[in-house]
Amino acid sequence: MKKFRTAVIGAGFIGAVHVETIRRLGNVEIVALCDAMGAEKKAEALGIGQAYDDYRKMIDEVRPDAIHICTPNNTHYDIAKYAIEHGVHFICEKPFTTTVEQARELIALADEHHVQGAVNFHNRLYPIPNQMHQMIAKGELGEIFSVHGEYIQDWLLYETDYSWRLDRSQVGKTRAIADIGSHWMDLAEFVSCMKIKRVNAKFRTVYPVRKRPLGEVETFSHAENAQYQEIPIDTEDEAVVMFEFENGAIGSMLVSMVYAGRKNTTTLAVAGSKEALKWDSEALNDLWIGHRERPNEILTKDASLLDPRAARLGSYPSGHIEGFADAFKNVFRQFYGSLEQPDGDYEFARISDGLREMLLCDAVFESAQKGEWTQVED
Repeated sequence: MKKFRTAVIGAGFIGAVHVETIRRLGNVEIVALCDAMGAEKKAEALGIGQAYDDYRKMIDEVRPDAIHICTPNNTHYDIAKYAIEHGVHFICEKPFTTTVEQARELIALADEHHVQGAVNFHNRLYPIPNQMHQMIAKGELGEIFSVHGEYIQDWLLYETDYSWRLDRSQVGKTRAIADIGSHWMDLAEFVSCMKIKRVNAKFRTVYPVRKRPLGEVETFSHAENAQYQEIPIDTEDEAVVMFEFENGAIGSMLVSMVYAGRKNTTTLAVAGSKEALKWDSEALNDLWIGHRERPNEILTKDASLLDPRAARLGSYPSGHIEGFADAFKNVFRQFYGSLEQPDGDYEFARISDGLREMLLCDAVFESAQKGEWTQVED
């Protein structure tokens, strides 16, 4: 097995998850960490030998095989472009970029420089959603009638909740859609084996003005006994989207960052002419299978019961839970495998999938602005 040298850019919540997960691969060494603030202290805490506050200098000096981009949305394009131009492969957190034009440019540039890129849409590499994909690909559900679900959280429930993710200059023109809706739409298309053709969206900004603490507050945390500055908000706290798929199936999605009691819940349900399936991330090792003429079933993750392609994503025996970081591991393992064997059998999201999500996000945004059905660009 080939050994790889990698570096992580961004040491917030998701960057730390990347660091922990990379180390589980066995053949990838983290040689450097880059962060705009307190890089040396963060690198020391994570046991990483070299620290940088400038990703360009890090890439130039360390010359890693790959980088992990775990920074705010508006930085993804510049970092990925610099990596590509220097022959460095990359895994990028979603969304891939903040505009369709940026995504198209990076894909063309990566092709020119023979650089491999991935976007971390990890939900497709949990064993159970992947099992749904395999069942649908083999026609077990019959004709697909509908696809629906939600991605809901409560971390922005109060007007005093604040994060860089509320700043349009850092996230792009959509927030809930780009941040969590993109995850759901990628999963829905992957699982159903169908493309979304048209969308009809409604956005709501619950708090047009929020109170930002005067000081740093990390994502998913709360400030206590803080002083505040009032900040106008021009991105959506929640959205509902209706879909029309390419085969005529219909669907719907609710995304919300202000849904009390739900910390990070994703559900996906697919109904066909023979049977239906539903997955809930709060019971992520179970698959509900619905029937008309016999009792419904619960399929719990077990390698002997899953499709072989889904079973390969399990790290532990039946009865042992696969979790969030395990899905990341599957993405990273396939990504680094593709660097060694480009023609292997992989299902991780490529940068072309990142472009697809930008096209979907743009169509959803346009629909919400116009209040009408909008075609998704090919």
